[in-house]
Amino acid sequence: MDRREFLGGTTGVSIALSLPVQILANDVPADITDLGASQLSAAIKQQHVTCVEVMQAYLDRIHRYNPVYNAIVSMVDDDSLLAQAGLADQALDNDEYRGWMHGMPHAIKNLSDAKGLETSSGSPIFAGTVAEDDDLHVARIRAQGAIFIGKTNTPEFGLGSQSYNPVHGATGAAYDPSLTAGGSSGGAACGMATHMLPIADGSDMMGSLRNPGAFNNVVGYRPSQGRVPSVPRGDFFYHQLSTSGPMGRNVEDTIRLLGTMAGYDSRDPLSRRDRVPEFDQYRQPDLSGYRIGWMGDYNGYLPTEPGVLDVCEDALRSITSAGALVTPCHPDYEMERLWQTWLTFRHWTLSDAKALYDDPALRAQLKPEFVWEIEGSFDMSAQRVLKSGRDRADWYRALLTLFDSYDILALPTAQVFPFSKDIHWPKEIDGKEMDTYHRWMEVVISGTLSGLPVINLPAGFDSAGRPMGMQFMGRMGEDKKVLEFALAYEAATDYLQQRPTMQSGV
Repeated sequence: MDRREFLGGTTGVSIALSLPVQILANDVPADITDLGASQLSAAIKQQHVTCVEVMQAYLDRIHRYNPVYNAIVSMVDDDSLLAQAGLADQALDNDEYRGWMHGMPHAIKNLSDAKGLETSSGSPIFAGTVAEDDDLHVARIRAQGAIFIGKTNTPEFGLGSQSYNPVHGATGAAYDPSLTAGGSSGGAACGMATHMLPIADGSDMMGSLRNPGAFNNVVGYRPSQGRVPSVPRGDFFYHQLSTSGPMGRNVEDTIRLLGTMAGYDSRDPLSRRDRVPEFDQYRQPDLSGYRIGWMGDYNGYLPTEPGVLDVCEDALRSITSAGALVTPCHPDYEMERLWQTWLTFRHWTLSDAKALYDDPALRAQLKPEFVWEIEGSFDMSAQRVLKSGRDRADWYRALLTLFDSYDILALPTAQVFPFSKDIHWPKEIDGKEMDTYHRWMEVVISGTLSGLPVINLPAGFDSAGRPMGMQFMGRMGEDKKVLEFALAYEAATDYLQQRPTMQSGV
C-alpha cells in the first residue's frame, strides 16, 4: 500500500470568487504580513505591492519565527520561491491575473498532496514521498494563483489533536510555543496566527479544523458534508467523517477560501451541487432576537477544565449585548451512545490501514494510538456498523429537533486549554481519567457525526493567556447562514484583533 492509496488524492479545477474591495497604496502597512489574505489579494492585484516583495516578507518572517513554532515543514528553497513570485509579477504586467490568490504564499496541510512537494503525513514510513499530482482542493487553490511554499505540520497520519510526529517534531501554539497548537491542522493554524501564512487549508475528522483554530485564536470552518469534495481512491460512499475546509485570520478570508475549495465534482458522487455564494452576497445579520442554543458541557456529561465554560459564557454575554438570545439546551440523546457510535466509525474508517499493520516492520513504525485504532476494527460485525449508522441518524434527528427552536447551536471547541506540547494527550480532565487518546476531544464529535456545518470562532483567553474557542453549528447545507452569523459575531467581539507576542528564533 502506498501513501496515496491510503490517504487518497486527485486533481481538479478551480471556481471563481469575487475579488476583495479596493485598497489604497497608503493602506499597505510597513510589514506586509500584517495584511489579511483578502487585503493582500487586493494589494497584489492593484500592484501596490509586488509578489516578490510579498514573498520576501513572508520568507523573512518564517526564517525568524518558524524555528521556534515549527508550523511549516518541507519548505521549498528561497530562490525557487522568489523566482515563482517574479513570474507572477510578470504575469500581472501582461494583464494575466490568475485568481484572488495570485502570488500569495501558501502551505498545504501535510496530509494532502501538492504536486512536487513531499507528503510524509508525519510518518517515517512515507517520509521523502513526493506527490505526483494535486489533491482536488489543492488543485483549486493552485489554479487561483497561490505559490506553494511548503507544507503545514500535523500529527502522524492526522491522528490526535496534538501536532507532533517523529518526522518533523511538534508544533507550538502561537500564544505560547511551549504549548501545543492542537491538531491535526496545528501547523496551519499556528502559521496563520503568527503571520507566517496569510491563510491556510486544513481538514477535519475529529475537530482538526476547529481545535487548532481555538488553540491559536483563528477561524476554522468544517463545511457541510459534501460541500468540499474529494476523490478517494477507495470507497466513494461510506467514509464520510472527514472533510477538507478553510481556516482564516478573519471570517472574510475564511469565506473566500471556502469559495475556492468548494464546488461540485462528478468524481465525488456525494458532493453538493448547490454553489457557495461569492463573498459580496454575504450579509451580516442583525443579532437582535437571534436564537442561540448553548449546549455547554451537555449538562455535566463532558469533563471540562475549570475556566473553559467561563470563557465561553463570557463571550456569549458579549453577543447578548448585541441582542442575541442565548438559552441553555440539551439534545434528547444519550451522549455515551454517541461516543460508542464514534468509536465504531473511527475504527472502521481506519481499518483501511490494515496493510500497514500486517507488515511487522511497518507496524513497528506506527504510533501506539494508530495500532489501537486498527485493532479496534478486528472482528467488527456488520450488525455493529449497522447499529452505529442508526445511532448516527438518531443524533442528526435530535439536532434537527433543536433547530426548531434555535437559529444556531453552540458549545466549547475544546474541553481543555492548550497544554504542554511535550504531552501527547491529556490523561485526565478535572480529575476524570481519559480512557482513550482522543476522549479529551469528545466535544467535537457532535459536528462530525452530524455532518452539519460547524465553525470555530475565538472566545477569548483565560488568566494565563491561553486561547479558547466556541463551535457554532447550523442546519445541513446552510453554510452561508453559519458564516453570516460568524461575520456578526466577529463584529460584536474583538478576540481576533488580539495577536500573540512573538518569540524569535534568531
